[in-house]
Amino acid sequence: MKTLLRIFFEITGLGRDKLWRSYMDAGIKAYQQGDYAEAETQYTSALTIAEKFGTHDSRLAITLNNLAELHRSLGNYAAAEPLFKRSLTINETEHGPDDPAVAANLNNMALLYRAQRKYADAESLYKRSLAIWEKTRGPNHLDVAQTLANLAELYYSNGKYTEAEPLSKRALAIQENVQGLENSVVAQTLTNLANIYYTSSRYKDAEPLYLRSLAIWEKILGPEHRTVASTLNNLGKLYHEQGKATEAEAFYTRALTVAEKSLGLEHADVATILNSLALLHLAEGKYNACSSLLERALKIRELAFGSDHPDVAICLNNLAQLRSAQGKTSEAEQLYKRSLAILENNFGPDHPEVATSLNNLAGLYYTNGNYSDAEPLFERSLAMGEKALGPEHPDVGASLSNLARLRQAQGRYTAAEPLYKRSLAIWEKTLGPDHPDVVQTMEDLARLYRAQGKYTETNPGSIH
Repeated sequence: MKTLLRIFFEITGLGRDKLWRSYMDAGIKAYQQGDYAEAETQYTSALTIAEKFGTHDSRLAITLNNLAELHRSLGNYAAAEPLFKRSLTINETEHGPDDPAVAANLNNMALLYRAQRKYADAESLYKRSLAIWEKTRGPNHLDVAQTLANLAELYYSNGKYTEAEPLSKRALAIQENVQGLENSVVAQTLTNLANIYYTSSRYKDAEPLYLRSLAIWEKILGPEHRTVASTLNNLGKLYHEQGKATEAEAFYTRALTVAEKSLGLEHADVATILNSLALLHLAEGKYNACSSLLERALKIRELAFGSDHPDVAICLNNLAQLRSAQGKTSEAEQLYKRSLAILENNFGPDHPEVATSLNNLAGLYYTNGNYSDAEPLFERSLAMGEKALGPEHPDVGASLSNLARLRQAQGRYTAAEPLYKRSLAIWEKTLGPDHPDVVQTMEDLARLYRAQGKYTETNPGSIH
């Protein structure tokens, strides 16, 4: 009896706090190592202890936040949201609506909404978080810079590249001024700004930023860190997009070697690089090499996240592209449908990711001349994109262009022309006049005019 009483005494007060901290530390360590099942076990145990501290204790808010972050990382968005909200409520109640802890909560919830492509909700939270940081920390604080960077990433995800760029530059200027030129925060913002340039096909602007980021990461983390691998993968994609296959493969291969050594052969980051290298081989027509890489990536992600995770859907989509290129239409169709089902299950039937998946399946039908099956999918994808992303998002431009090509293939030239023109206007506005998608759409529109005998309108430079 004395032993039981002593144990009970030790897990109250300071003993309970120590036990809570041990679970939290173990959960954080497991999360950082990619052992998500163990992280969930530890965080859940920590939550059981934290509940005993009281409904408004800051330790409970921290635990809820960390567990929510884990669920967000795993794509368990429905599980993450109520945890984030409860953590936010505790901090607002205990500290007031303008406390830094509230700003941190708002930022994390915004990350969740961004992952779900709930861009309007995420933007509102980021702006509120930014206002709190500027009020409590001043306009040139690192927390302000981080929120600016996050908001820039949101705009980037939403195709608002012109809005994203100045925010990212402002964040970078603050970070360099406060922390110096060579640190992890600066390196990450350099990467984010490079991503904006990369997506806008401003490859000459992106390359020095990626290279500078790589040099910083190698200096502060060493040449065999997971973040180095990620940056090498980014450079591989940059060279891939420029048609520099030899350079791209060299960076992908090095990235894969670093990731496998630092993280192990079955880590989710390894699967990301395998996908990148596989797509390079697909473009080169190296189908056997592509297939083995994609199948390995799929197994890794299924093991890490389960068979119903959005990242698994990406692997299935890529495999479908491969099977289509190999002429295995039936297998490609089944893979696209499985990918679509996963995305619908995770995000609901009206989500932009679902729209993209529908577009891919429609593309398969279109390529094989099955216009009657392709048409309703292209139309549904377009309607969903317009509703979720707005009428001027680059993804909407892609849907318009695809539907226009279908109309043209059907000989419905009058119906195709306004779709091409609207797609062209979107891409010129969001990507700039020299982007490859702009050039391609101008060429498509010129071919349409030639098919109609409108030869005076076929000069792409005169099309607006």
